[in-house]
Amino acid sequence: MLDHIAIHIHSYERSKQFYRLALAPLGYELILEFNEWAGFGWADKPDLWIKGGQSTSPSINIAFRAEDRETVDDFYRAAIDAGGKDKGAPGLRPEYHEHYYSACVLDPDGHTLEVVCHLPDVQ
Repeated sequence: MLDHIAIHIHSYERSKQFYRLALAPLGYELILEFNEWAGFGWADKPDLWIKGGQSTSPSINIAFRAEDRETVDDFYRAAIDAGGKDKGAPGLRPEYHEHYYSACVLDPDGHTLEVVCHLPDVQ
């Protein structure tokens, strides 16, 4: 089971704002902050940490799970509006499985953020 993910970023304030806005549709909030560390999650435990300073290579792909396709769409719009770069608009990815619906963006440091719904469309 994944407990948390930590990544190093170039600009602490820029990335903190990006993650705050991009992850809002998933219910994520900035929960804890200290010494240029920002912890995001929901409830009371951060499971994504960003650390200010020099970014390290290679970049990281972080995938979050959504319970419906609308949330995937909301994430994509919010992330693009927050300054993210398109790396895959919302849509089916049948190469993974028939219901794999996801969207990918690059954050300000080139890390890939993906949100995926594994459930069939309920329309």
